[in-house]
Amino acid sequence: MGALAVAALLLLALAPGAFAATGGAGTPAGNPTPSGSGSGSPSEAPTTGALTLLEARTSPRKSFYYGYRYPRLAFTIGSDQPANDIRIDVLDSAGEVVKTFFREDVAPDQRYRIRWDGTTNESRPARNGRYSFRVGPQEPPPAAPRYARRATKSTKLRLGFKLFAFSFPVLGPHQMGGKGGRFGAGRSGHTHQGQDIMARCGRPIVAARGGRVRYSKFHRAAGNYVVIDGKGIGWDFMYAHLAQPSPLKPGDLVRTGEPIGIVGTTGSSSACHLHFEIWGPPGWYKGGSPFDPYPFLVRWDRYS
Repeated sequence: MGALAVAALLLLALAPGAFAATGGAGTPAGNPTPSGSGSGSPSEAPTTGALTLLEARTSPRKSFYYGYRYPRLAFTIGSDQPANDIRIDVLDSAGEVVKTFFREDVAPDQRYRIRWDGTTNESRPARNGRYSFRVGPQEPPPAAPRYARRATKSTKLRLGFKLFAFSFPVLGPHQMGGKGGRFGAGRSGHTHQGQDIMARCGRPIVAARGGRVRYSKFHRAAGNYVVIDGKGIGWDFMYAHLAQPSPLKPGDLVRTGEPIGIVGTTGSSSACHLHFEIWGPPGWYKGGSPFDPYPFLVRWDRYS
């Protein structure tokens, strides 16, 4: 079956609930992810009226670093002046500012949007956790309050969301393989270098971490497999026994949570499952070494 057919299978397999579970991941044939919003610069002489929030909605409620859909805020301010210099902060669960966007001449009663790519003001990936957006004036207190409050008691605001660095690689029901499927288990002439995840053939497989595709091939033991160089981390992620060749090609960019294939039993395999490996730098069979992915998979499975 060709790449277009595989992409079609992926699309059929992903019901709307599955898209929500992966932070809105699309298929490899989907539209490219828009870049994050620019940070902007603070005004030299900021001025703001009496700010209120008429509307503020964040989506999706769960996102992944370098994911297919970034956390984004759509908001509308109220103000007693026609142009306002504002700042939009991203706060962590402790209330600390991790990212700030500056905007000038923001008009009341108009909708604006901010898209956060998951990097901090120091250009580092943000940690796993709960975050929220905050809209306020650029002038520091006490000249102005630190943030805009809701316009009325009945105004509904949705500012919070969760951000995670990795996604569990199988969508839908699954089980970890037994002792024979664990990292380091004995094999004829070698040891098992990954973790087996048992799932029904046809289940979507998604990228645990986005990045650039290194390999997308067939091997007599691994069957159809894909290797992705993880974005900003130096790890390679290998996915084996895919039911069909992945539509992805070497050099393609993949987002965290984006579908890359479907569970199968190709190659040296006796049951439907995903064989999953993680390799340290400099990468898969490039001088790096595999390490046990099980503790990571258990952690990712709790929130994916």
